[in-house]
Amino acid sequence: MGNQSSRILEDAIEAFASLPGIGKKTALRLALHCIYQPKSKLEKFNSAIENLGSELKFCKKCHHISDYDTCHICSDLKRDHKVLCLVESIRDVLAIEDTGHYKGLYHVLGGVISPIDGVGPDDLNIPSLLDRCKGADIEEVIMGISPTIDGETTIYYLSRCLQEAGIAKISILARGVAFGGELEYADEMTLGRSIRARLPYQLTE
Repeated sequence: MGNQSSRILEDAIEAFASLPGIGKKTALRLALHCIYQPKSKLEKFNSAIENLGSELKFCKKCHHISDYDTCHICSDLKRDHKVLCLVESIRDVLAIEDTGHYKGLYHVLGGVISPIDGVGPDDLNIPSLLDRCKGADIEEVIMGISPTIDGETTIYYLSRCLQEAGIAKISILARGVAFGGELEYADEMTLGRSIRARLPYQLTE
């Protein structure tokens, strides 16, 4: 923005503007809004942000976010522990959970294989996935991965690895209705229908 009357205000604007999707004008509005908030409210806001960096954990089993070493999904005995859904990111877990149509477990890969971006299998949470499949009674793995070129490459690679790990049933989300390349942008009904109508994945040589 420049030429601000306060360095403190300028620092706050820069902090807000560093967030994805927040431009300088929006950052200014947010900073000005904070000026008139009670100190207790700002302290609560600041504490919540600090806790993201200091208190939030990643589940040691599935890599989803958690307040504890094991997330609430992995520790829920009422869920189907024989079905595992592979997703690219935490946002995909949240999107699928919002549908209410899936009651199995998850494994967050942390991305997809993308040679152009320099992302290979070693950069993803694949070793822990294979360890889970070898050491548990997993009967089905669902590929909850977006059908992009990189996504398809990842699905193919993981399917081969999972077959070698002894997983007989591998499924993909139904593709009858496109969901824009990323699961998080799918409406709940469409995504829920894609999960329920999942199809067997056939490996081709």
